Amino acid sequence: MSKTFFVTGTDTEVGKTAVSCAILEAAAAAGLNTAAVKPVAAGCDDQGQNEDALALMASMTAQLPYAQVNPVALAPAIAPHIAVAQVGRTMKASQLAGFCRGVMTGPHDLVLIEGAGGWRVPLSPRETLADLARELQVGVILVVGMRLGCINHALLTAEAVLGDGLPLAGWVANQPGERMTCHEENLDTLMHLLPAPFLGEVAHISPWSPVEAGQSLDIREIMQ
Repeated sequence: MSKTFFVTGTDTEVGKTAVSCAILEAAAAAGLNTAAVKPVAAGCDDQGQNEDALALMASMTAQLPYAQVNPVALAPAIAPHIAVAQVGRTMKASQLAGFCRGVMTGPHDLVLIEGAGGWRVPLSPRETLADLARELQVGVILVVGMRLGCINHALLTAEAVLGDGLPLAGWVANQPGERMTCHEENLDTLMHLLPAPFLGEVAHISPWSPVEAGQSLDIREIMQ
């Protein structure tokens, strides 16, 4: 079975997709076969496709149909459990896990499962995306958005992941916009306090290049 990791973030809009694409590009540069799944995405175009899922497809080496990469595509760009309720559907972690396993059992060296928002984003009144990661029993990669409040958010998320019984396989510092005040001091604090390997820092690149971003990451430790 492939090496599989669940990618979560300290919040929404911290760069989970950007970092996931960078990891996929770094793996491809190392000669690895890769795939990714965005099990649930809220916010789709007129064709029912989500830009994050399309970005993952562009960076992974596997040629998979869109529906396999993003099995639950919801039109409204709102919290997934609210979007599902608005269209009269339901979501279960076990169902999403089945979609993910369909890709995980393929001939891939690395599979990334990208979450939505942060660790505790609800799927229903009873389940969150954390339940999906627990169902899959995979390591977690944490994307830390380097902005004010990131230390608290990162430590709380790491505590929640470990408390749910999953290993924190690594973390990536992502700069989603302008460089924060005292960037290096915050980064140094995170490197000392987060109980996981530091995989690297993704700078704010304009125009965006996942290939260039991937060159700043070291994924050897998670692939051992």
